[in-house]
Parts: sequence; C-alpha cells; structure tokens
Amino acid sequence: MKRIGDLLDLDFEVKVVRGDEAEEEVARFGDLLTGPTVVSVYMRNNTGSCDKQNESLVEHASVIAERGWQVLALSRDTGGSHQRYAAKKGIGYTLVSDPKDLFAQAADAVVAKKMYGRTFHGPLRSAWLLALDGTVRAIVEKVDAKQHAEQVLAAIDSL
Repeated sequence: MKRIGDLLDLDFEVKVVRGDEAEEEVARFGDLLTGPTVVSVYMRNNTGSCDKQNESLVEHASVIAERGWQVLALSRDTGGSHQRYAAKKGIGYTLVSDPKDLFAQAADAVVAKKMYGRTFHGPLRSAWLLALDGTVRAIVEKVDAKQHAEQVLAAIDSL
C-alpha cells in the first residue's frame, strides 16, 4: 500500500457524477483533483455500511469544504447507479465509478476479502487525502462508517 508522501499515478479515465442532479461524464481521474481532495473508497451504493459512510460525508461536507478540501467518493457502481444514489441521498460531491479498481491499483490498496466463505480481491475501504498533484497527505485505513467524516476531519486537522 502506498504511504504518506507517495505520488499516485492518476492518469486513467473514470465515469463521474458531480452532484445529485448531474449527468454522467467521463474524466481523467487526475483532472478531478482541483485542490486538496479526500477520496473516500466504499464498496457499493445502497448497502448498510456504505450508506452510513456517505451519509456521514453528506452531513459534514460543508465543514470539509470550509477547511479547503473537496470530496470524491468512489465505488465500483455504474454512473447510472451513482446518479440515482446521489439524488436519493442528497449527495452534492462527486461520485466516481471505478469498476476496474484503477484507483485502488494506483494506491496499491487492492486487498483480499471474504464474503459467504468466498475469497475475492477488491479495494480497501479507506480515505485518501491527496494534494493537487496526487501526493498522499494522509490515509484513513480503517473506516468507521458512522464516524467517517469525523475521521476525515481529524486527518485534515493533523496536517
């Protein structure tokens, strides 16, 4: 896994939905960084813990923005799913569709997981605080879904 101070290679394309009334578009991931950015990685829309993780970010998005950070939330879901999810949850930040785990690969954060006795690989549920150039400033490796925004704010405050 990449560490603080490492530069991530963010030269890959993803589909994005920028807020709760936006259409899906294709963007180069690195171009999404318009300033200090929190990349919150979650598994899937409309699931218990992932919903809590995003609800926490929605509730505190203005505080995060006041501190000069933007939020990108990333999962394997499709752009269409993100459109419906953003509208349902009132998400004003950008949702990123990354079904090939390209961000997790760039961060060396693809991990083995188990579900129903089956092992598979997927992105680590985490938050990455990145500088404009993609340098890792901080990492939240173990997300507490209900307290996710507080974890992100604590990481911001530690910088």
